[in-house]
Parts: sequence; structure tokens; C-alpha cells
Amino acid sequence: MKTSSLTFLLILLFCFQGNGQSSDSLKFKSLLPADFNLQLQKEEKAILIDVREFFEYRKSRLKDAVNIPSSGNLEVTADTINKDNALFFYCTSGFRSKRVAKFFYNKGFPKVYSLEGGIVAWRKNKMPVDKKRHKTHHARHTD
Repeated sequence: MKTSSLTFLLILLFCFQGNGQSSDSLKFKSLLPADFNLQLQKEEKAILIDVREFFEYRKSRLKDAVNIPSSGNLEVTADTINKDNALFFYCTSGFRSKRVAKFFYNKGFPKVYSLEGGIVAWRKNKMPVDKKRHKTHHARHTD
């Protein structure tokens, strides 16, 4: 009787081992606004990246964010960023930033974070948003 109980217990342990986290959570961290902001402040080498389209970014953005639209060539972008940097992604609702975070994690970036709920959740938590009109700068050609 003890042997069959022990066997059953071992089978249960084997079947349910490692089911505590989803596969995405093992690849990157999706953080709520306060935690996202705190982690951003903790990192020595951090890049805050807005993955929305430029027309969205120029209306309002998180302070010091750079715009790298998720619709762009992420392969080229990944090749230009040092893997020592912690990457913090956000979009409007969190959908695009999760997809981009997973992409960068798969490209070998070990510290990748996504803002859960996006800039909508950020605003709901009364976190600061930069609304200054962002202009494009064209390089002047001087000879």
C-alpha cells in the first residue's frame, strides 16, 4: 500500500513540475507601472523604448523614451543595441510591447521588461507623461 501511494505521489510531482510560471514570464518580465518605474530607476544601463508608431509617440510618451516602432525592422535595431543594456518596452495597452520584449529576449538580451497595461495603465496610476510636441529633426547638409 505504501509503495502504490509513493508511486502515485511521484507521478503527480513529475506531472506538475514547473507549471508555476508561463513560458513568457520566463523570457521577460511584464511589470505593473509602479514596478516598471522602480526597475527602470534601479538599472544602471537602461533604455526606455516606446514601440508605438511615431504619430502615437509624438502626442505623448514616457520621459526619456526613444521611439522604435514595432512595425519597423527589429532585426536591424537588435543588432545596434548593446546586450548589456536593460530594455524597457511599452506601447498603448501592453500587447505590442510584450511581442517586442519576447523578440529581444530571443535575440539574446538578458534584461527585458514590458509595461503591463501599457501607457493606459501608466496614466491610470497617475504616473507622469511627457506631452510636449515632439518634432522630427532633419539633418542639415552642409558643404
